[in-house]
Amino acid sequence: MITKPSDALPPSRLERVLAGEILSPPPVWLMRQAGRYLPEYREVRARAGSFLDLCYDPKLAAEVTLQPINRFGFDAAILFSDILVVPHALGQEVGFTEGEGPRLDPIAGEAALGRLDLSQATKRYERVYETVARVRSTLPRETALIGFCGAPWTVATYMVAGRGSPDQAAARLWAYRDPAGFARLIDLLVESSVEYLAGQVAAGAGVLQIFDSWAGSLPDSELDRWVIRPTVDLLARLRSRGVTVPVIGFARGVGARAPSYLAATGVDAIGCDTAMSRSTMLELARTTAVQGNLDPLVLVAGGDRLDRDVRSLLAAMTGKRHVFNLGHGIVPETPTEHVARLVALIRGERV
Repeated sequence: MITKPSDALPPSRLERVLAGEILSPPPVWLMRQAGRYLPEYREVRARAGSFLDLCYDPKLAAEVTLQPINRFGFDAAILFSDILVVPHALGQEVGFTEGEGPRLDPIAGEAALGRLDLSQATKRYERVYETVARVRSTLPRETALIGFCGAPWTVATYMVAGRGSPDQAAARLWAYRDPAGFARLIDLLVESSVEYLAGQVAAGAGVLQIFDSWAGSLPDSELDRWVIRPTVDLLARLRSRGVTVPVIGFARGVGARAPSYLAATGVDAIGCDTAMSRSTMLELARTTAVQGNLDPLVLVAGGDRLDRDVRSLLAAMTGKRHVFNLGHGIVPETPTEHVARLVALIRGERV
């Protein structure tokens, strides 16, 4: 069994909900809670060099991971990193262009897989593990620490296209034309992600989240092949290595297929995106903990609309295993005072 420095700590409120408890108020954290909406993040980012330099600098990455905890007192910190650390660690050229997002040297077919080297990934991962250890040693005892990776399908879409794309067409076409070759890329990503997540847990992460941001672009048959089965494989390999911490699956865009994803993968909790219907959330909540799904733009809007939507979601999830979160990541234009109000509303504090 993999042990971690936090094993002696009492379970956090987040871990208690994931283990089966119903808590009121629910624990709260936000996807992308460490980011450009925070002036203190922008200051660190300006002196870090490139975005990847920040991801690989344990001291600075730990600092920005802790910033939203220090400011808002969230119930969980999530490691500051990026899902494209995995292909970068494998040897793919990855860069981030301000205002344009990630740029990668595309993996155009099976022959290009030879440029990727699993044996070299561990050295780069060690800097991320140091960040995890630094954060865990500084976090309040009652605050959970979440490690994460991108799901194999979502990471593969960036690797194949060389950037984010609206329809993930390049990866879908490779999967249709050469499923055996595409499967080799997916298998490599599963193997590397297992190593990456297990190392995060050993360093102190008490919860894991798997981000499958582009799961919703696939039809049912392909969802099973490229989202569900790789996730099952990833979790089975983690458990076989003694990793016992809870895993949250965030398969964005699957909608009414979420119960099937939950049942097939065996994740311990499920993240619900902005478009997830309330009825589907309630169906999921009968058997698992659910996380989400306030619209990030409602948080930008603030005012009465924020108050109404927060209270509506809290009321709907009363008596359920609920983790309050957004339906996707917090956006850069979010006013910090709206985030403070959100936390106060959830906790029933004066606003």
